[in-house]
Amino acid sequence: MSITKHPFGTTSDGKAAYLYCMKNSEGAYITVTSYGCRVVDICVPDRKGQLRDVCLGYDTLEEYEKDTASFGAVVGRHANRIEKGVFTLNDITYRLAVNNGPNHLHGGLRGFHHYNWDSQISGNTVRFTRISPDGEEGYPGNLSMTVTYSWSEDNELCISYQASTDKDTVFNTTNHTYFNLNGEDSDTVLDHMLLIKADQFTEIDEYALTTGKFLDVDSTPMDFTKAKPIGQDIRADYYQLKYSGTYDHNFVLTGKGLTEAAVLYSPESGIRMTCFTDQPGLQLYVPAASPATHGKNGRCYPAFGSVCLETQHFPNATSHPEFPSVILTPEEPFQSKTIYHFSVTG
Repeated sequence: MSITKHPFGTTSDGKAAYLYCMKNSEGAYITVTSYGCRVVDICVPDRKGQLRDVCLGYDTLEEYEKDTASFGAVVGRHANRIEKGVFTLNDITYRLAVNNGPNHLHGGLRGFHHYNWDSQISGNTVRFTRISPDGEEGYPGNLSMTVTYSWSEDNELCISYQASTDKDTVFNTTNHTYFNLNGEDSDTVLDHMLLIKADQFTEIDEYALTTGKFLDVDSTPMDFTKAKPIGQDIRADYYQLKYSGTYDHNFVLTGKGLTEAAVLYSPESGIRMTCFTDQPGLQLYVPAASPATHGKNGRCYPAFGSVCLETQHFPNATSHPEFPSVILTPEEPFQSKTIYHFSVTG
């Protein structure tokens, strides 16, 4: 395993950003950057042994600074949505930015994905850290976060999260990589086969906000308990798909501890990605509009050309005490791990 560090330019506020390339002995590699703690490239072999970059993104730091899609990013302080940007904690009401319809999304106007993180090579890993000060984007408490990326000889991307706070706060993080297992320059993921180990999902309203209601996937287009093409039911006449014309839903995972949560497979390339996590939820997001008109090599990424599998706590848990808690306290630091394992089949 080799790790090399390269300059990635200077941010608009004068910070030096870096790229880290982690390559195994077979030549498969990932690239991550300090800006937004993002995954930039995931280059893995297809069934013919040819490397394909299966991660959407950009070529330059300037493009990442302008990014509105959260390509490859670690998002926070609270990933996904908070209803009306308001939550109450310890009898104090906190008001956050409303930046997604009537709701708060992915940490606000400047979430974690638009900061340049401190970074260093640590053994066979790359470690990113930042401190989110008390009051940043309206959140209470000084929060310290570390994200560690590793890449294995077996083409396994491991993301380890750690966070601690000096004051009660709310915290929910995820990685927002967009995948296309035919290659980031391919047109669709609707033919990708997807399995999700979840018997239920959390209902959403017309703003993609969880209502607090759990719905069974059985006999609905949301049933991925057996692998099926992503596009098989995406245009079904079902009210949960009518709101956004696509999948943008949190699935309630059945596993406990670090366990298999989902399997994504491309019949065309033969690349399979297995997702393992210890988080209770997985957000399936298939963009129904272009997430970027100018991606790698100037490519306009198409609608339905990528899929996100975002491991997380449930969205809008601040409004629903029946959901797993997103309250982070000084007494109980946060630790979590998500793994994306790439292999070839067929």
